[in-house]
Amino acid sequence: MNDKLKHILRYVEKPGRYTGGEFGQETKSSEGINCRVAFCFPDTYEIGMSNLGMRILCGVLNREDDVLCERVYAPWTDMEEQMRLHSLPLFTQESGDDVASFDIVAFTLQYELCYSNVLNMLELAGIPLLSEERDENAPIILGGGPCAYNPEPVADFFDIFSIGEGEEALPELTRLYVKMKKDGSYSKSAFLREASHIEGFYVPSLYTVEYNADGTIASCTPKYPDVPTRVTKRIIKDMDTAHYPEKPLVPYLETVHDRIVLEVYRGCIRGCRFCQAGMVYRPVREKTPEVLCRQAKCAYESTGYDEISLSSLSISDYSELDSLTDGLLSWTEDEKVKLSLPSLRVDSFTRELMDKISSVKTGGLTFAPEAGTQRLRDVINKNVTEEDLFRAVGLAYSVGKTQVKLYFMNGLPTETDEDIEGIAKLAKDVLSVYYNTKERNRMRAPQVTVSVSCFIPKPFTPFQWEAQTELEELERRQLHLKENITDRKIKYSWHDADVSRLEAVFARGNRRLVPVLLEARKRGIRFDAWDEHFDYEKWMDAFSATGVDPAFYANREMGEDEILPWDVIDCGVTKEFLLRERHRAMKGEATPSCREKCSGCGANRLGGERTPCK
Repeated sequence: MNDKLKHILRYVEKPGRYTGGEFGQETKSSEGINCRVAFCFPDTYEIGMSNLGMRILCGVLNREDDVLCERVYAPWTDMEEQMRLHSLPLFTQESGDDVASFDIVAFTLQYELCYSNVLNMLELAGIPLLSEERDENAPIILGGGPCAYNPEPVADFFDIFSIGEGEEALPELTRLYVKMKKDGSYSKSAFLREASHIEGFYVPSLYTVEYNADGTIASCTPKYPDVPTRVTKRIIKDMDTAHYPEKPLVPYLETVHDRIVLEVYRGCIRGCRFCQAGMVYRPVREKTPEVLCRQAKCAYESTGYDEISLSSLSISDYSELDSLTDGLLSWTEDEKVKLSLPSLRVDSFTRELMDKISSVKTGGLTFAPEAGTQRLRDVINKNVTEEDLFRAVGLAYSVGKTQVKLYFMNGLPTETDEDIEGIAKLAKDVLSVYYNTKERNRMRAPQVTVSVSCFIPKPFTPFQWEAQTELEELERRQLHLKENITDRKIKYSWHDADVSRLEAVFARGNRRLVPVLLEARKRGIRFDAWDEHFDYEKWMDAFSATGVDPAFYANREMGEDEILPWDVIDCGVTKEFLLRERHRAMKGEATPSCREKCSGCGANRLGGERTPCK
């Protein structure tokens, strides 16, 4: 740690965010290193340290003999102020070296509202924001993560995007970099051209985008014949062999997910029509219980955490959940380690599973009906009924639970006030289940928490063409629900509609949003995911100053024959399937899960071991 940093840390609220040296940190020697990667998480340390994907990819890169990967997190505003005051550039956790001195600077894009942080971090590093303004000595700027499935709003800031899973792709990219450096063939343009030949890498500067007079896309074409027309995502086919950090870092300060996160499988057998993750992470690929139990035990023994969270899109859909929980409980009970099972579905929630959860410390339970009426649940293909929900919460109440959290959305396609009122009725009925359960816990009062977010049309979903409900109407529906919740034992919280509108803009945006982001950077906008920093009016001023209409992206129904900004990406699920699902939604027709019947989404052509959806 240099003297300047030591001096600065006296003036910031949480210096532990910036010191590095956590328990379990491996500092790799720079001797024999031919490629240095700075892996950036565009949010605070507490959030970034909770991200398993970043830990996995840093570990994968550091397994390469001649590659070094170090972590970077967005400095909080107090630290940023001191860095700018003392001319201290953005640095990595492990060595404290300037980010600009690395060969590759990689950003994981987990959320559209982190884009302003990406630009702020580049600026703090002293790296020009636009790719075309960076010379041969500048690092290669790489993006990946969920938002890379539509990289167009930030295309001009990045040199390359990694599409899909990076465990095999990123080492392949670094090997290309090292090879070209060693044989003397490296230049930025030559490297980017060669990188475009590797499956799963999208180089936006190698494509020309033209627009129609109405602002829609007329064409997106490669500039050279050897550049692919579409970029297909990468997946890890055998999850049992995928890297997992069995000796995870233990931070000095409390993080958002201060526990062991055990990734059970990737993908989802369900087909919720609003859910991007359920589409882009297909096909389902599971780890075996034996591998998971070994990984969990190793992580526990190296950290001492007292909680293990089983991570997946829907943990109760894991085909060997009984074997896994039995294996974990065989030692976690004695060690007093809490077993956390998030993302439970009400239709696959059993008494046996409830008994297992009750054998360890646990709080309330969370379920996601998503909509207040069966009609709307059929539209979104949730495939759960009120009876499923009542049965699940009844089981929870019967073993002593008194707190239940229910997730819903408002602004869903075809939603009416009756559907909104149905949320209030459903919450009241869930509360009634408590009083009708004889074995209930009478020592504590029940509470049902209703949490409602706004629907956001996301790329690669059947609802990607839908218009987001106008801001004023979203707010009216939020208040309408509030008026219909009259029981004090029902707690109601909702997501700010203006935040959701901006998220929709960047989720469905194209390259014409680049000037807006540049304008936002000039205005000092960052940390948009934090309530105390999000400023909707300042964003609207940035749109106005650049002559860009946010409604064009958020509140316009896209044509089914329209070229979409993300059509250059192949996520495995075909557009034909998404269109079929959209049409079924408008008819209120549900589609069975992949385990019940294959609906021909196209993802299985990517292959994979242990894929129960086949």
